[in-house]
Amino acid sequence: MNLLRKILFPFAVLYGFITGIRNFLFDKGFLKSYSFDLPVIAVGNLSVGGTGKTPQIEYLIRLLSGQYKVATLSRGYKRQSEGFVLANENSDAVQLGDEPFQFYQKFKNIQVAVDANRKNGIEQLLSGSIKPEIILLDDAFQHRKVKAGFYIMLTSYDDLYCNDFILPTGNLRESRSGVQRADIVIVTKCPPSLSLDAQNAIKKELNLSPNQSLFFTFIEYDEVVYSNKKTIQANDIKSMDKLLLAGIAKPESFFAYLKHDNDECLTFPDHHHFNESELQEIKKKANGGIIVTTEKDYVRLKGSILSEQLYYLPIKSSFLSGSDDFNKKILNYVGHSTRNS
Repeated sequence: MNLLRKILFPFAVLYGFITGIRNFLFDKGFLKSYSFDLPVIAVGNLSVGGTGKTPQIEYLIRLLSGQYKVATLSRGYKRQSEGFVLANENSDAVQLGDEPFQFYQKFKNIQVAVDANRKNGIEQLLSGSIKPEIILLDDAFQHRKVKAGFYIMLTSYDDLYCNDFILPTGNLRESRSGVQRADIVIVTKCPPSLSLDAQNAIKKELNLSPNQSLFFTFIEYDEVVYSNKKTIQANDIKSMDKLLLAGIAKPESFFAYLKHDNDECLTFPDHHHFNESELQEIKKKANGGIIVTTEKDYVRLKGSILSEQLYYLPIKSSFLSGSDDFNKKILNYVGHSTRNS
């Protein structure tokens, strides 16, 4: 923890007090939460960014969209539009935000919407011509005005919420006690070889309630990198000279997976919108060679001056064990809620 964060400790205490009062008012019904007559699954975290929400949402889309009409609803972080927007063939990352646009590009059989007001967003989806049967709320763990039927909370293996503190001293958006709202907690970005003993040690450290389930996932990289014209095997591109580019939170694992001795790594802030001078500088550094970026960055960059030399590496969330149990819990909740509605 750096010195500035230590100095800001009194503000963290104040922030924690304010968020604690807010949660108390919602818990006791003094502030209104709205429920809906269809399955609503919220995926989020206690900390700021970098826990793997996007691949987890995509996992749920793959699990559910073959059986149900699925819609995702996100805030649309850093989008340059306002209010409710439902993705269509004219949409782009500027209008939707990079993560929702990524969902829309990859999954043509679902609806993708953005609205900072999740209650209004759900109402708009339900009033449309194609009514969803399930809504996945992206990054909505702290959005208490909507009461989801099922909560999935993510925490990174290398930055567990139980070892963190409230902003601005730490990275938590609210007190660690907020985990009590979660039906499932997932420790994400684990080493694929994480032992059962290590998992049990983390389970003991988190000390979840008996009614909460704990799972462990890791990031699985695609075997291929993609451009708008061709593909290259990931193992082949690792040995090539290239420029690696990332505008995501915690890009270290992405760089480590692909980096060759002579490669240069360029890092930008999460959800960064690249301006023309930055694009020119990146192109100059690449010197006509291959540029490999993340899928989330690619949706913002694919129409730029880098497009002819730009590739991206998809990722997905995979379970160390217990995927069948996780799937069963989700499908049981959805099936039960759908029957009740």
